[in-house]
Amino acid sequence: MILSAHERMIARRYLLPHKGEGFIFLVAGFSVVAVALGVFALISVMSVMNGFRADLFDRIVGLNGHAIVQGYDGRLDDWEAIAEEATSLPGVVEATPLIEQPLMASSNGRVEGILLRGVRVEDIRSNKLITENVTAGSIADLRPGTNNVAIGGRLANALGAYPGAEISLISPEGRSTPVGTVPRIVTYRVAAIFEVGVYDYDKAFVVMPIEDAQTMLMLGDAVAMVEIEVDEPDKVNDIVAPLQQTIAGKGVMVDWRQMNSALFEALEVERVVMFVVLCIIILVAAFNIASSLIMLVRAKRRDIAILRTMGASRAGMTRIFMSVGLIIGAVGIILGAILAAIFLFFRQSVVNFIQLVSGAELWDPSVRFLSELPSKTDPFEVAAIILVTILLVFLATLFPARKAAATDPVEVLRYE
Repeated sequence: MILSAHERMIARRYLLPHKGEGFIFLVAGFSVVAVALGVFALISVMSVMNGFRADLFDRIVGLNGHAIVQGYDGRLDDWEAIAEEATSLPGVVEATPLIEQPLMASSNGRVEGILLRGVRVEDIRSNKLITENVTAGSIADLRPGTNNVAIGGRLANALGAYPGAEISLISPEGRSTPVGTVPRIVTYRVAAIFEVGVYDYDKAFVVMPIEDAQTMLMLGDAVAMVEIEVDEPDKVNDIVAPLQQTIAGKGVMVDWRQMNSALFEALEVERVVMFVVLCIIILVAAFNIASSLIMLVRAKRRDIAILRTMGASRAGMTRIFMSVGLIIGAVGIILGAILAAIFLFFRQSVVNFIQLVSGAELWDPSVRFLSELPSKTDPFEVAAIILVTILLVFLATLFPARKAAATDPVEVLRYE
């Protein structure tokens, strides 16, 4: 929308309060604040939800891969052939053997349910999610035959374990005796404690070399599953589809969506609902802009009539009042974006401060799944939020601007 020099001058004058117009200016100020709060809320909430999904995805997939081939009865005897064929598929980055088994762990008279995870030593050391989050001990001490394990930080707290302490793993599948099956109990030394930031994993994981896990569970050379990593997670089904014939009758394939379908679907639905709900704030702000412009038009009827008699066109008056409304909206958008950037930068400090003042734990990791408030701002999403706001503000200015353009100078000057 291009304004002439005198139209820009008039629009600029109408943006500033004059005698008797303080209330109109106050309403316009409320409109700016409302737009700013709407944009701030939308950008902040969507960024946090994007960060939550991305962080959750990275941590879950970092430990479980994009797809797994799980053997029937928890055994894959010819896993080497499956892993070899998987790595030969286009798009597959890596296929690694894995053992996972829920067991019980005991230490210092305490018992906790755990998830035993047997991984090749080289895979443990190349997994940055574990190696970069070691809080005590050393991952380098995990070697086959040493009976050393790494455990999650919250499990360590629950068991009262620390590097160098001993924990006993209890498997219900032990040796058979005349009086029944005796549970298998093996003692291990805690070599390292890690905290990946996913509560359920930090509370349950016990990681050991795959050879020790095979011995513990009496699997021989078999494994429980093959973990597959691909270069395009969203296309994992198409990438691993050719592997279905090979594993027929041996096991079942599950991708990351199926493993966490309820969680990610809930996040997606929540994102859409939050976007729609928060857009209502901006819609209310747009109505405020419309209200302030209507009052401004009423207050400037005489000025509009004089301008019309001096040659101002209806289109020119429409542009002037639309520009006033759009400038109010633009100021609100800029303020909202700045507030969102500040909040997202200091988000964890804000959460900690509110917790300190209120005495309530707002980000309980046992409920929220992650241990910190994440954030990931999508530039395209921010652009969409700004465009939606501009569109709503633009629509809100149409009626007042057309009302101003429709002012009859003869009628106004006759009675005023």
